[in-house]
Parts: sequence; C-alpha cells; structure tokens
Amino acid sequence: MTEQKKYIKESLNYIISRSPFKKIPSLAVISYKNPLMLNDFVVKRKIDFIDIPPHLKDDSKEEGEFLFAEMKGTNKEVIFLNGRHSFYEGYSMRGAAHPVYVLKDMGVKTLILIDEVGFLNPRFSIGGISLIYDHINLMGDNPLIGENDSTLGPRFPDMSNAYEAGLYGKIESLLIEKKIKFYPSVYLGITGPESETEAECRFYRDVGSDVLGYSLVPENLAAIHSGMKCAAFGMISRELVADRLKKITEGEQFKNRIKAEKYFGIVFKDIVSIL
Repeated sequence: MTEQKKYIKESLNYIISRSPFKKIPSLAVISYKNPLMLNDFVVKRKIDFIDIPPHLKDDSKEEGEFLFAEMKGTNKEVIFLNGRHSFYEGYSMRGAAHPVYVLKDMGVKTLILIDEVGFLNPRFSIGGISLIYDHINLMGDNPLIGENDSTLGPRFPDMSNAYEAGLYGKIESLLIEKKIKFYPSVYLGITGPESETEAECRFYRDVGSDVLGYSLVPENLAAIHSGMKCAAFGMISRELVADRLKKITEGEQFKNRIKAEKYFGIVFKDIVSIL
C-alpha cells in the first residue's frame, strides 16, 4: 500500500465510523468556509478537519468542517466540506487533493466545487455566477506528480471532459429555465494568495481565461483521476480586467461574494436536486 493510500484509508476509517447516514450519498460539495448556501441544509453531524487523521500540515491548523447534511424540505443527503485544503495555506498539492480521494473511497460519485473568483473577461460583472466548463493550470504543480497508485486512478488521466459535459448541460438548462444569469467560464488556477498585477491580468486574459482562483484545479484533477464527475462554480467577488484594475478591500470583496451567494442561493437547492 502506498503512503498516499494509507493516508486516505486513515481518514476514511475515521470519518465512516462517525457517519450518521445508513448509506453514503453519491453527491458531495466542497466550498470555501461558511457560504450562505449552507443555510439550505440541516447538519446531522460535524467533524472538524483538525480531528481527522492524519495531519497534513506541519502547523496542524486544519480549518474547516466535514459535514453530513440533509437538504431542508427534502430527504436529500449530501456530504458538504465547509472549507478546503488550499495550496496557498501550506498544504502540498497532494494534501490539497486528499479530501477528494477520501470522498471517492467513501462512495461519492459526483462532486460540486465552489470557489470565490475574480473576473478577467470584461463582459462579466461583480456579484455574478461563473459556471466553469474548463480550466488552465498555472499553479506550477500538480497532485498527480510522483508515484501513481493505480488503485486510485490511471497514470495519465484524460482531461478532455474535466467538467463533465452532461452535468454542465443539466445545470445550464436549469439556470436558463429559472432565468438565472450566469457566465460560462474558463477558470485559471494560480497559487495566490497575493492579488494580481495589471500585467498578469492582461496575460491571463490573453491566454484564454475568464476567471481566476486559487483552489479548484487540484480538486478537479483528483476527481477526474479517481473517476468522479465534477461540476464547478465561481462566486465573482472582484474585477481583474487589465487597464481598469483598482484596489479592493477585504470588506468590499466579502460583500461582493455575499451578493453572488444570494443570487446563487435562488437555484442552489434545485442544482443539488438534479445531480
């Protein structure tokens, strides 16, 4: 057994032993901490990341929660990771991808990823919803580098359908039906956490990116490597269009993200219901 597989099994056994569900749901959501969409769920059990072995960061400050949740007004059960293992926080790339492999071994088949993003495409707007259909990895690293455990996935996974077309089509149709405005997007993955220079923003747009963020890429790579279907959304909280770049405070960015979350919240339960 590889070290990676050993770590996955260690986390898996701890989590499964504390599950309140008779059967593990086929759907999981990974998000940044405390999105408004969590209000649509009743939490049946919470496990703090810091309590789940093994510890994947030297400082052992693993913020976030592993939630067994049920959507309000339904019997739809979902695994919801309230917080994530981000590369810029000091996790290795494999550490950032670790929760995805654990979810796969639990029996999860479909993954929803939610990130806070800045927009590069001048046609987009702050407070909007980005529906991601592809990505560019400029993070300079990859959770698949190194020894490949064939029990987790193939050495060279096919990324031609990274954000599964069938899921994308279902979500797109639902958003159109509900008259929810959204932006089809290519997501650029960079390391962060510093803000972007004007020259960087111009370059990122020139290479074909619509939005950028610091988290989704390793999670998506792990999902595809392990055979999971993946859909992804960006909550647009800041503008990164070259030649009109300006400073934004954390407070302003937070308000913009909340605006996007409120709009996304109109349809989030419907999205979960159809996946």
